[in-house]
Amino acid sequence: MPGNASYGKKAFKRSRSHFTDRITADGRDGWPVEAGRYRLVVSKACPWASRALVVRRLLGLEDALSLAVTDPIQDDRSWRFTLDPDDRDPVLGIRFLSEAYDARETGYPGGVSVPAIVDVPSGKLVTNDYQQLTLDLETEWTALHRDGAPDLYPEPLRDEIDEVMEGIYRDVNNGVYRAGFASEQDAYEEAYGDVFARLDMVSRRLAGQRYLVGDTIAEADVRLFTTLVRFDAVYHGHFKCNRNKLAEDPVLWAYARDLFQTPGFGDTVDFDHIKRHYYQVHTGINPTRIVPLGPDPSGWLTPHGREKLGGRPFGDGTPPAPR
Repeated sequence: MPGNASYGKKAFKRSRSHFTDRITADGRDGWPVEAGRYRLVVSKACPWASRALVVRRLLGLEDALSLAVTDPIQDDRSWRFTLDPDDRDPVLGIRFLSEAYDARETGYPGGVSVPAIVDVPSGKLVTNDYQQLTLDLETEWTALHRDGAPDLYPEPLRDEIDEVMEGIYRDVNNGVYRAGFASEQDAYEEAYGDVFARLDMVSRRLAGQRYLVGDTIAEADVRLFTTLVRFDAVYHGHFKCNRNKLAEDPVLWAYARDLFQTPGFGDTVDFDHIKRHYYQVHTGINPTRIVPLGPDPSGWLTPHGREKLGGRPFGDGTPPAPR
């Protein structure tokens, strides 16, 4: 797989989303919110896609927005539906997510990324805008939210949430990739420094408050969680972000466990998919494709003690139903 072997051999630059149409209540981009019309395509290995998994579950959109899960192991045709019978997504009828991209734009030259939302009737990709997608689920899909759904992007706190998310995106969400895929020592060291400077800042912030912004779970917590939950399993070793493990920072480790044990977070995590993807796809970094056996995931279920900080996980709402 020569494409996968290129990871770690050239400077890392995250591509901007090419398809940025939005699915909105008023349908202004031609894609109105409509129950059952769209299909969310994710990989459980991908932290960007995992944001959408968490938000979809917290808001109770499972019946309104169907879900396709790709194989965590990509080949050079990118994300594929080899977990499904006949290696096809049973709703879209396609073998590769790239087919939905091609249906939208013939000869599209860019990468095929998740999360992606596909219009089921036409088979066309609607959006792969991972930054906007969850915000729209929170603010444009409100008519389809479950009773008791939390407000993950409350209007009075949006400026603060945006500011916190910007730093976390640049230095943590994206920073671990900049470190892991660096092709030169200086670039690696710069990214490494950014990752841990931001994690130290976030740790200080969370020492006295349960959540990043306000006293309830918000979009900022979702975005930080999906990186933290992968940290010891893949970023510490595979991406060389090894100043310390998450489990060695008492504040961040407790915060991450608190979220993991909150319905909608840990029940969307698949450590098997996560580890097999990173260690077997990134052959430029891990040419043996050996997947480590650790760390022991049972630690995620140990008491975290964050309740003493107060806070109301779902605000005036309720947790999603057990599954």
